[in-house]
Amino acid sequence: MTTIEQLGFVKEAVDKLADQSTFPELFSKYDDDDPIPSGKILQEIIDLCRSVLFPGYFGNPTVHNHTLSFHLGVSVERLLQLLTGQIQAGLLFGKEADADSEWKRSCSRRAKLLAVQFVGTLPELRRVLATDIQAAFEGDPAASCIGEVISCYPAIRAIVNYRIAHELYKMNIPLIPRIITEMAHSETGIDIHPGAEIGEYFTIDHGTGVVIGQTCIIGHHVKLYQGVTLGAKSFPTDESGHPIKGIPRHPILGNGVTVYSNATILGRITIGEGAVIGGNIWVTDDVEPYGRRVQRK
Repeated sequence: MTTIEQLGFVKEAVDKLADQSTFPELFSKYDDDDPIPSGKILQEIIDLCRSVLFPGYFGNPTVHNHTLSFHLGVSVERLLQLLTGQIQAGLLFGKEADADSEWKRSCSRRAKLLAVQFVGTLPELRRVLATDIQAAFEGDPAASCIGEVISCYPAIRAIVNYRIAHELYKMNIPLIPRIITEMAHSETGIDIHPGAEIGEYFTIDHGTGVVIGQTCIIGHHVKLYQGVTLGAKSFPTDESGHPIKGIPRHPILGNGVTVYSNATILGRITIGEGAVIGGNIWVTDDVEPYGRRVQRK
């Protein structure tokens, strides 16, 4: 193939790729001044949240008692700036081409208010995360100290992302919460949908392969092991055959439930308080409080 033939081949491919009629839903159109969701910026937002929630463990390692307020103030100011832009990008997502200027301005104002609202949740968020860290420390004989749990445990990283994303999800911010939990999924192998409701003192031992669906409700003091799936048993469809979205379809786990490795719990069933689910089994029916489900010998 000559150079001219190669150029013609490449031009033909580019022309086909640029034909918007062939991929109408795969091209997101933005005006030049509109923010767009950015994985890089969202990662910086997560890093800033971690540095605010766990100063000294993440962010500037030289933070001490006399400089803590200064470093927190700088980090929160940067967080507000970045988060406002990303929330606005989420609000605009999918509506860029049809949105008028006034609607875009209203999104900008709303994004600023939501970012401030999120920052207001950080103290309570840290209180809840402290219970998760305590549960991980007390539940693992190999943990030498709290600092090791914060610094090293993939479950804590995934749970931090989830709890941040869940707060944004409750604010009805599109797209951004899901990107944040999927970032943790890529980093840790733990997949928690931001819509799941998870109580305090939650821990995941080892963690890889855990899946927690959108409509799961998990009580306090619940412990999961690696490979656990809390999923949907089926997907009801409408008259057109499309899945019906937004209906409860994932399990409810009561307080004090333990689920061992590679167990699969499917459907809108209830695992009662204090129940134990053994490893490598499927559960598709309710389990009574303090019940046990294990493999038969």
